[in-house]
Amino acid sequence: MATSGGGSSYRNGTPRGSLKVDRPLSVNSNPKTSVKSKPFSSSGPRRSSTGSIVSSTGAANDDAGVPGRVRVAVRLRPRSAEEMMADADFADCVELQPELKRLRLRRNNWDSDTYEFDEVLTEFASQKRVYEVVAKPVVESVLDGYNGTIMAYGQTGTGKTYTLGCLGEEDTAARGIMVRAMEDILADVSLETDSVCVSYLQLYMESIQDLLDPSNDNISIVEDPKTGDVSLPGANIVEIRNQRSFVELLRLGEAHRFAANTKLNAESSRSHAILMVHVERSVKGKHSALSGENGNNAHIKTLKPAIIRKGKLVVVDLAGSERIDKSGSEGHTLEEAKSINLSLSALGKCINALAENSVHVPIRDSKLTRLLRDSFGGTARTSLVITIGPSPRHRGETASTIMFGQRAMKVENMLKLKEEFDYKGLSRRLDVQLDKLIAEHERQQKSFEDEIKRITADAKNRISEVERSYADALEKDRLKYQKDYMESIKKLEEQLVNNQQKHGIEKVSVGHKDGGSALTSNIESPMISTIKEVSELKKLLQKESLLRKAAEEEVNSLKSQLAQWKMSETSENSKISKLREMLEDEARQKEKLEGEIAILHSQLLQISFEADETRRRLDRGGFGKVPGDLDSLLSQVKHQQQESGNGEKASIAKLFEQVGLQKILSLLESEDADLQIHAVKVVANLAAEETNQGKIVEAGGLTSLLMLLRSSENETIHRVSAGAIANLAMNETNQELIMDQRGISLLSMTAANAEDPQTLRMVAGAIANLCGNDKLQMKLRGEGGIKALLGMVRCRNPDVLAQVARGIANFAKCESRASTQGTKIGRSLLIEDGALPWIVQNANNEASPIRRHIELALCHLAQHEANAKDMISGGALWELVRISRDCSREDIRTLAHRTLTSSSAFLSEMRRLRIDY
Repeated sequence: MATSGGGSSYRNGTPRGSLKVDRPLSVNSNPKTSVKSKPFSSSGPRRSSTGSIVSSTGAANDDAGVPGRVRVAVRLRPRSAEEMMADADFADCVELQPELKRLRLRRNNWDSDTYEFDEVLTEFASQKRVYEVVAKPVVESVLDGYNGTIMAYGQTGTGKTYTLGCLGEEDTAARGIMVRAMEDILADVSLETDSVCVSYLQLYMESIQDLLDPSNDNISIVEDPKTGDVSLPGANIVEIRNQRSFVELLRLGEAHRFAANTKLNAESSRSHAILMVHVERSVKGKHSALSGENGNNAHIKTLKPAIIRKGKLVVVDLAGSERIDKSGSEGHTLEEAKSINLSLSALGKCINALAENSVHVPIRDSKLTRLLRDSFGGTARTSLVITIGPSPRHRGETASTIMFGQRAMKVENMLKLKEEFDYKGLSRRLDVQLDKLIAEHERQQKSFEDEIKRITADAKNRISEVERSYADALEKDRLKYQKDYMESIKKLEEQLVNNQQKHGIEKVSVGHKDGGSALTSNIESPMISTIKEVSELKKLLQKESLLRKAAEEEVNSLKSQLAQWKMSETSENSKISKLREMLEDEARQKEKLEGEIAILHSQLLQISFEADETRRRLDRGGFGKVPGDLDSLLSQVKHQQQESGNGEKASIAKLFEQVGLQKILSLLESEDADLQIHAVKVVANLAAEETNQGKIVEAGGLTSLLMLLRSSENETIHRVSAGAIANLAMNETNQELIMDQRGISLLSMTAANAEDPQTLRMVAGAIANLCGNDKLQMKLRGEGGIKALLGMVRCRNPDVLAQVARGIANFAKCESRASTQGTKIGRSLLIEDGALPWIVQNANNEASPIRRHIELALCHLAQHEANAKDMISGGALWELVRISRDCSREDIRTLAHRTLTSSSAFLSEMRRLRIDY
């Protein structure tokens, strides 16, 4: 917004004399939220750019987006030495009013125009201040899954490249927006579940070139016909794991960027530089459910794949606009200037059309406008910083830059959250679930088959036992009845013979007529006895018939039992058939799951296409056949290390499989220093893989590495050996072996003699890993481990200090745990060894890894009451209060608050100092 000084009226349609300022209402225009903004919570609701509450669970389904105006800040460059001499008698053409967010551009000595911006930054504004008000809200939005753009626009020589791309190697306070944005991104993401990838490009003479690979100088722009998203499939994408590698990448890109010497700028950028940062984050707590049925029974398995949020940060360092008569460009430099001015003109036309809500926006007039299609009028949160100079000689260029910023403030974007399913994680979960189902199915099948075998064997045994009993009983009854029958027949035959004899005598007696009564009585007596015997035999026959009936009934009963056993066997067979059907159903379900997994794998192949292409390019430099002798082996390793970058680990792993660990370790004992260096590099790369660590230790690799620390005087061998020991020290068993072989003494000696920051970083990392073992606390301190850590702070390298801070935090955490369990009494060993002053001094370090570890160490030390007195006298109490209020991490703030409120000594001191809490 503009107004003339004195009695002149406002521009842009505001009535004369009115002090009312018409500014679009947006969170982007709120200076308080821009200066100090907090990251959105991933679990609770967050506030959108319009002030409305948006649920985190519903953001993924919100296709309409969230409105957000382009935010514009103006930054004034101090006068240069040439301007101080040439313009000594002239006042600056601009006057800043930062408290009112206004800028006055002088027309002459008595008249001026006033403009309003979202932020007005004076020539004294620090790089940190510029980052916080211009870039930090955009970076936080990218971490939340939105696209974001940060762009610098202005005349050549006004400080655009300094604002965005300064590396701050000589002065860390001079770090630009690119470096500071990556620091915040790496501090907020988890490298285990998240990924950060970078592309660095330049637009030179309407040709897109890769600053990381100068040979790739004609990259095409691809637009998605459905979503309109712009991508550059031919650009190199590099994954970032730490800040140091990112700074090296920026340094490499700046070396390849086109620049020229003009009258306006000794090192004028002749191309537009574009840094693209792709951030993929796994969001916990947001899932999808998949259900399925098996047969008649519904077995519902809930699979919960994580949601992946994909944010893209685009940082654009535009080449400066210039007038040919002022810059003095000639020849090829003149052609470069024409190309720059044409692309900036096309960008200005697009912004004018968007600001005026024109039906047609000339996006395709330039490759620059096509690349920035999402930044102006698209779905990205955009922040623009315009840079101007104070010299009155360039008032026309300054006015043009200011009007560009004023028009950009009218552009509205619709922010959209980028979310999708984590198909890779879902595939892994399905594989695990399938393995569990198969194992459970096999276990149940085996158990069922064993039970069937047991029941069948039991039934057969019982049936055979019944059959044997039945046969024995039948045989006994048959023999008994046969014996009784034979005895009865014999008796009857004897009685018959006797009766016949008696009847013969009786006939003789009857023939005599003189028999008389005595003979008659002798005949009747045997007849009566015979009749009695016949009646007794009848009774015996009846009894035998009854016994036979009972035996037949018993046989029938046994037959019925046998029939029941046969029916039971039939029932068991039917159960077996049902179980077999269930097994067949399980097999069909398994085939169905395998089909789903195959579909998911095909989707994964599409998602990871670029990664596969990169991997195939790297695999082309693989190892050939490894020779048998060690000299040929070494030359092979050297050749691969020279030609292969990212493929070195895969090649070394292949070499390890073909040659064997013993041959590689034997090279460590060589007298040739060059041979030892290459061999220890191979061992260090192998030690980085957890699967190889046990083999290295068993083969004596740990002892050889410690021997190199003791005997070698080569700095490179010390650095790589310490790095390999640091990797091995991540295992608790290996930590005890390192301590038993006096490894901490050797590491302390190496740290005392080393000057190289990389060597100190490796040694500090190894000691930091050892500090995390509860069993080794006293021994580590007794052999000088803590003093060695504190001695390495002399280096002042941020990476070394970060490892030192991590080791102190690990040691303090173990001490806190021991104090809670009652195994540690008295003051902290860290305090006794003099670590507290350094801890307090670095508690608010600018480097987030150092600050985070120091804050954790302070919280752990404060949990033990015996340390309270020393911490109060050493100034740690004030840092704990600051941490509990201002720490960016909620878990550390909560821990500091709980520690302060649970300590009587701290509470008493805070009451004495009148600290509100």
